[in-house]
Amino acid sequence: MNIAIYGAGSLGTIMGAYLSSTNENVDLIDTYDEHVNTLNSQGATIEGTDNFHISVNALKPNEINQQYDLILLLTKQTYNKDVLPVIKNILKKDGILLSLQNGVPEEVIQQYIPRENIVAGSVEFGATFKAPGVSELTTDYNAFKNYALQIGELNGEITSRVKTLKSLLDCIGNVHLSDNLLGTKWSKLLINSTFSGLSAALNCTYGDILDNPDSFEIARHVVDECIKVGHANHIEFATISGHDLTEFENHKNAEKLNKMIQPSRKLEASMLQDLRKQRQTEINYINGLVVEVGEKHNISTPCNQKIVEIISKSSSSSELPKFEHSLQLFKVLA
Repeated sequence: MNIAIYGAGSLGTIMGAYLSSTNENVDLIDTYDEHVNTLNSQGATIEGTDNFHISVNALKPNEINQQYDLILLLTKQTYNKDVLPVIKNILKKDGILLSLQNGVPEEVIQQYIPRENIVAGSVEFGATFKAPGVSELTTDYNAFKNYALQIGELNGEITSRVKTLKSLLDCIGNVHLSDNLLGTKWSKLLINSTFSGLSAALNCTYGDILDNPDSFEIARHVVDECIKVGHANHIEFATISGHDLTEFENHKNAEKLNKMIQPSRKLEASMLQDLRKQRQTEINYINGLVVEVGEKHNISTPCNQKIVEIISKSSSSSELPKFEHSLQLFKVLA
């Protein structure tokens, strides 16, 4: 089976490294020249809660000269107009596109890729890009190995092909099969909106959010907004890492929420990393989506709106948010 990791950033490098340890035909595809060159010349180095080094094969998109049986899509949604036409050309007629992007992009993806070729899911671990060829696994190792990915068919059916994909991808970490894909995507959206959104808006790690009573209280507000918007949109939230997120509606079970996120306390949002590198963020596809759907159903989402506002302002000004200043902006809402 020919496998491509399209978008070999922090997460893609880790997945590609694990997959390369058990599969011969794995290509890590990325547009960052120095990263691709380093992966080819020096291999992939994984640091953090796991440490290993492995030889991999990496390509730039213009170097692709074959079609793939399986493509793991890990680029940001902001690049889909450029990426998806390429994916269409390099995916075999009977190949599988595994969409692992943040947010809920599958409707857009179907404009380019036939629905029957798409499987989707969520990544349930975090990573930080450290340097060309080097990615840091920031999620607790045992949590990562127990809940690495959740995947499923768009219609929720547990098919033989998703079982086959699970067997193939279990070398990364335990892959859970979802019979409620939309609920899975929205559960990941809730986590991203809350902790990735606040990590970027406050310029901090997940652990910093958990440790500060004020920022953690804001996080609980964001969670509540996301759950209420999801329910208004007829979403049945799927469990994520074994947790029922609806238990946190109406600001309940604060201690349990804190404990759930503790294995990810070292994470910094990829959106924060984008702000530091002055790159476009996915904010409109994460917190912005919650705000958009909330407006359709007349659900108030002031904390999500404030996250969008702070990150958008930072992106346009190239000035990173400051923890205490952003915290005061949220306190005004209260």
